[in-house]
Amino acid sequence: MLENVSVSILRGEKVGLVGRNGSGKSSLLALLRGELSADSGECEVPAQLAIASVAQELPHSKRAVVEHVIDGDEALRTLETRLAAAEQAGDGIRQAALLAEFDASGGYTARSRAASLLDGLGFDACDIDRPLDEFSGGLRMRANLARALMCRSDVLLLDEPTNHLDLDAVLWLEEWLCAYPGTLLLVSHDREFLDSVATRIFHVSDRGIASYTGNFSHFEVQRAAGAAQRRAADERVRREIAHVRSFVDRFRAKASKARQAQSRLKWLERLPEIVERREETSFDWEFAAPAKLPQPLVSLERIAAGYGSRTIVGGVTLSIAPGSRLGILGRNGAGKSTLMRVIAGEAQPLAGNRTAAVDLEVGFFAQLEVDQLDGDSTAMLELSRRGGAEVASWTPQQSRDHLGRFGFVGDRVFEPVARFSGGERARLSLAILVARRPNLLLLDEPTNHLDLEMRDSLLLALQDFDGAVVLVSHDRALLRSVCDDFLLVADGVVEDFDGDLTDYATWLAQRRSTTRESPSPQSSSRDQRKEQRRREAEARNQLAPWRAELRQIERELETTAARRRELEARLSEPAFYVDTPAAEQRRVSEELGRLAREIDTLEGRWLELGERLEAANSAS
Repeated sequence: MLENVSVSILRGEKVGLVGRNGSGKSSLLALLRGELSADSGECEVPAQLAIASVAQELPHSKRAVVEHVIDGDEALRTLETRLAAAEQAGDGIRQAALLAEFDASGGYTARSRAASLLDGLGFDACDIDRPLDEFSGGLRMRANLARALMCRSDVLLLDEPTNHLDLDAVLWLEEWLCAYPGTLLLVSHDREFLDSVATRIFHVSDRGIASYTGNFSHFEVQRAAGAAQRRAADERVRREIAHVRSFVDRFRAKASKARQAQSRLKWLERLPEIVERREETSFDWEFAAPAKLPQPLVSLERIAAGYGSRTIVGGVTLSIAPGSRLGILGRNGAGKSTLMRVIAGEAQPLAGNRTAAVDLEVGFFAQLEVDQLDGDSTAMLELSRRGGAEVASWTPQQSRDHLGRFGFVGDRVFEPVARFSGGERARLSLAILVARRPNLLLLDEPTNHLDLEMRDSLLLALQDFDGAVVLVSHDRALLRSVCDDFLLVADGVVEDFDGDLTDYATWLAQRRSTTRESPSPQSSSRDQRKEQRRREAEARNQLAPWRAELRQIERELETTAARRRELEARLSEPAFYVDTPAAEQRRVSEELGRLAREIDTLEGRWLELGERLEAANSAS
């Protein structure tokens, strides 16, 4: 997986590990945990370091979930055991000393700290004393994460911690990790999460690790610049090699030139080696045009939805037309997935009417879709079984071509699905969904287990899709790039959200603050909640001009920065100074200077607006 790797990690650094699935990121974490040993070389970890990580196995216990989280503080649990022994022995002096140590160690606040972690990760306050076994697999994995965060650690190892989280929990975890004082190693494929948390990036590829200073955005810029420089250097060497070989071929047979030819050959051997770098496979997804695009695709009128006699959301009126791009926001358990199942027609509404077009073709990717695949089957068989009537008429070569676009090439299409990784299963599920040619895509956390390249490919495919998209995701880059409008599911109500994801984070923070101040959330009436939402909407509208200007500046910065990178790439090519007239060289240099000044001005205004918005949000 990794070979001849030499890296050092300093105390307090927050390192993001990025790279393709299967490149060795998780193996590196296992090495640091002591679960793997190096085949060669040395892995030096100071013995006194306390290392915490998230258990990957689903926990099974009848104990309360809050007790499971407190177990993460092993030092506190050890102290409790010693205190109980002293109490049983009747050793009052020892008991008094241990009680003082218990107080200093935060023993009396342990439950509230554990409850705060659970609240941030999406558990309701009334559920923290429920047995762990009563929760779903996703919530039990969140409990494992809370337990790791509860640990008094010097080093925290997190492997895709956002996979089982919704957007609310991701925003909370991001804030928590930014304040974490220890050293963090984080495997993630979430761009914005890495941008907010990481201060250094390790890129794992081709059995090696390249280190980059800064967050993920800085890494992408540095990597692109380095690749451009390597290509320019390799091209220069290739030209020199071609020139020397041409000379040798022409004069090797001439006695008068033989010595020169031999000299050139020896010189050729001293040239730098050109490393033929393997380009990472790209995935060019494409959603085939839907057979028909009826108007509207599906309509909901005063829908109530839930389970049994329990209503989770009510009064939902919604019309989805071709070209719609809807993102659904809301806390875990608010009813997002329930709403998606009603739209898909997989759940019957408790009240109201759902009207679907005759030619509606739904492509529904649910959170547990990958678990529905038959482990004993193959990619080819699963595609033919689940791909619909059109796929049933495909030739074997058509099926292989389709699967090849999703990274299943050669004999991989005949391997048992049980051997596939989580990312490969997600890819296969999406390949099957794409093959059905839907005109309405309902995607509930589609990027879990997908690496960055796969996410980028999905994002581009969704932007070009002719049908409608309804999306639930914790991936903010996906939400920002795909969705034109947002729906907010909260307090049993589904309503339009007038704002972007930054506004949603602000709304969420205000809501948490209000909840903490209120001793009993259940005591608030529906009218009070509506009034609160009205006030929040007014506050957002007052700040709307600043936010609009901020977004405009961000677009201008993106365009200007792209042009600057383009010019810098030209200036980094040796051929530019040979083949380009002096006047053009001056023009490029002058334009580069002008762009640098424009970027400085735009960034200054961006910071000014950001400070104003932050001050306004703090005041509210």
